[in-house]
Amino acid sequence: MPSLDHIRAEIDYMRLQLGRQRKDILSLQRAGIPTASAEMLLQRMQAKIEGLCMQRDQLKAERPKPAKVLGARKW
Repeated sequence: MPSLDHIRAEIDYMRLQLGRQRKDILSLQRAGIPTASAEMLLQRMQAKIEGLCMQRDQLKAERPKPAKVLGARKW
């Protein structure tokens, strides 16, 4: 299973790619070119990002909680 850091990095990368694709679609729409297939690609990319976010949240929940120190200061 991939690590939490790997999943976070992949989410960031996919979000950057999604933004680039959106900009490309806008420029195609301005030029009058049909973008239905590109919009479907965006939906698949968004679904993949949502799946990765769910996987990230699951890994965060499974991670052991740090032990509390008795007598620690509360700033």
